Amino acid sequence: MAGKSRNDKDATATTPILDESSSGSSSENEPNSKPPPNTTTTTTTTATVRPDIILPSKTYGFPPEAFDWSNLPDAETNFLPAEHLEAFIQALSAPDFVDREGEGQSVRLNSPGVLSRSGSNLDFFDSGGQSHEKSVQHEHQQPTGTFITARNDWAPVNERVLRDHPYDGVAGGGGKRKRKTRLGGGRSKDETREGHLYALLKWPFLLIVGTWLLGLSFAYLATRSYIYLYEQFIAWRGKREKLRRAMRATGNYKQWVAAARKMDEYFGVAEKWKEQDEFAYYDAKTVKRVWEEMRRSREGAEKARVVGDEKRGREAVEDLKQLMGACIKNNFVGVENPRLYSQTYYGTKNLVQNFVDEVERSMKFLLDTELMSKEEKRGLFKGISANYGRTALCLSGGATFAYYHFGVVKALLEEDKLPDIITGTSGGALVAALVATRTNEELKELLVPALAHKITACSEPITVWFKRWWKTGARFDSVDWAQQCSWWARGSMTFKEAYERTGRVLNVSCVPADPHSPTILCNYLTSPDCVIWSAVLASAAVPGILNPVVLMMKTKEGKLVPYSFGHKWKDGSLRTDIPIKALNLHFNVNFTIVSQVNPHINLFFFSSRGSVGQPVTHRRGRGWRGGYLGSAVEQYIKLDLTKWLRVLRQLELLPRPLGQDWSMLWLQTFGGTVTIWPNAKITDFLGILSDPDEAKLARMIHEGQQSAFPKIKFVGNRLRVERLVERGRRENRPGYDASAANDEGKTVLERRGSIDSWLSDDDLKRVLDRQDRARRRGNNGNLTATEDETTDVDGGLTDGETMPLGGGQMNMNTDGGDTEEDFQSGRRAAEKSLL
Repeated sequence: MAGKSRNDKDATATTPILDESSSGSSSENEPNSKPPPNTTTTTTTTATVRPDIILPSKTYGFPPEAFDWSNLPDAETNFLPAEHLEAFIQALSAPDFVDREGEGQSVRLNSPGVLSRSGSNLDFFDSGGQSHEKSVQHEHQQPTGTFITARNDWAPVNERVLRDHPYDGVAGGGGKRKRKTRLGGGRSKDETREGHLYALLKWPFLLIVGTWLLGLSFAYLATRSYIYLYEQFIAWRGKREKLRRAMRATGNYKQWVAAARKMDEYFGVAEKWKEQDEFAYYDAKTVKRVWEEMRRSREGAEKARVVGDEKRGREAVEDLKQLMGACIKNNFVGVENPRLYSQTYYGTKNLVQNFVDEVERSMKFLLDTELMSKEEKRGLFKGISANYGRTALCLSGGATFAYYHFGVVKALLEEDKLPDIITGTSGGALVAALVATRTNEELKELLVPALAHKITACSEPITVWFKRWWKTGARFDSVDWAQQCSWWARGSMTFKEAYERTGRVLNVSCVPADPHSPTILCNYLTSPDCVIWSAVLASAAVPGILNPVVLMMKTKEGKLVPYSFGHKWKDGSLRTDIPIKALNLHFNVNFTIVSQVNPHINLFFFSSRGSVGQPVTHRRGRGWRGGYLGSAVEQYIKLDLTKWLRVLRQLELLPRPLGQDWSMLWLQTFGGTVTIWPNAKITDFLGILSDPDEAKLARMIHEGQQSAFPKIKFVGNRLRVERLVERGRRENRPGYDASAANDEGKTVLERRGSIDSWLSDDDLKRVLDRQDRARRRGNNGNLTATEDETTDVDGGLTDGETMPLGGGQMNMNTDGGDTEEDFQSGRRAAEKSLL
């Protein structure tokens, strides 16, 4: 794909870089980059001439070669075979729901009826070609097969035919009686109930509530402006402002830690606070007692091993085993409360850090000790895994704001703190697809400013896209986006193939085009054969921007066919931007790292008392942002906004433009245990549907890193324990070959986070059997639907901040998971989906 021309206003120098190789480095020759079985990949690589690199005036610490797109792995590789693109075009060409003229009903053109599924449908997308109706008629002229479909899973295939009434003509008028039509997406009497008051009062109520919401919005904007000015002229002054700028200018985590320590030293209270055990947000006495008992038992077992006293050693190991099984669980007595990391720029209470360090040492001791059998270790780590849960990285939608996710991923990757479970929605799904289909080595080469060369989604001029929008109702072309998206997903790779290649669990949220079906979370368990790029397109299909698309699946022969009967799907951000409930259901996720960049809720993220790694700056971290009065007004207005948005939803007052229910746009759960929101600029809002150049992408990556650096210590403490638990489960499975394992205890066929590492043989067999039965019941591979929508949002607040409008993360499984008896009795299959 040819690179787009860019006019960089900040460019001040042209630096030619000598070419050391005839083409960009290709990951196809790397041993870990082999595609999985059944992967059809076209690697048509063309020789490229290395261009002169225009370096911007501000490089944000990136070397000159980071701006050279020819250094990107597979920069000019076309991963998408022509036959796969043709299959997608045919799937899109299948007749969709349309309004029956004059009746206001939504029906399928091919229900009842037949539709040819053979031959090319390229002319359907020709701008100068025939209309939708003519294309369908052309298909009916040469029927070679049948494609029978219903409006949805509950509607009949053959609908009742409504015939013209003999008295439609008005007597003496010579004309026909006009029928009432209802726009698609409107409300029926089933929603509005009977009576005339709804029709009479709907618009006055909407006008009153809308006016009040507008006034509250202006008041909130004024309040946030006051807080901003308060902090700029009162909090950030003198030396603290210089230290803050130095911290924000750092290019890696090591430099940031050094700058953060200087900031803590300047305030002079960080070390004293760390040394004091007591704090209102956790049980310090219990933590100290468990820490001391754990250390005593471990040291006793080590001494007994040295002197050869096996009896005392077994007693100490048994004490340590019981202690670990009872106390290593998610947020044990508040030890993972985000407020413990919100009082300083770096670090937490010394007692908390000592506790985490001792848990790590004790767990390693139990892994290596010979005083426990493999069966005992297996049962111990199995129970700890259920109680402790797993961590997931959630990337929100946000159009071009989603490119800030690159910086967040880069910061976590460089410190080896990137979770194995990754979910993305809309623009975040594109970034998640890149992360889940590339190895760590490939990602380190890709997450550079030169990646802007591959971002060409919005390169069309207005003369092209406006004409398309006027005719089809969508600015972008689905086929063009499919071609571009295939590079980010490394061709027609499925969720299962991506998991086998990298060991990462990719999840993509999609919303069905019909208003009744539940949201789905595509991953290698619910839709293993679904093609990733089709799910990313569906998750990005915002009404008016991109029309709903068909999900595609790969057959055993490597061909692409429509998934789920050819039903169409659209943007997941409309209902489930952050699918916390589904992640908990499928993977026992109870610790979420949310990178939130949605522009419509960006303003509403506010931490009145500081957040992880970002304490309040004035009153030595003990104050409120903007003073107590400023924080109180901000909270009150935001709660009032939430209340009236719920009123609009519950009373069915909000219109449905483009046939879409937009009421959940502000009433979702947008935050997680840790919420990262990069600092955006006003110009980002103006260019929300434009491609970034290298200079802009360098700034976005830098800002993403800066927003993630304060959270790494908290995330790192969590992952230290979680990865040891996974290792304990993996190494104590029957058939584990320690001689074939690497330094991390992984064999060639095992990767961290793989299903083999955290399911036993019996559990794995039950999972596969259950999926096979569900697939047979689904008849033709229907996607497993997972409802993850919040109608009445009452989630608790996390990460020390007040979440925007929709509330915070729903803390699930906070008291741990199931007991060993639950595992043996099989009830875990119903409660945790055997995961």
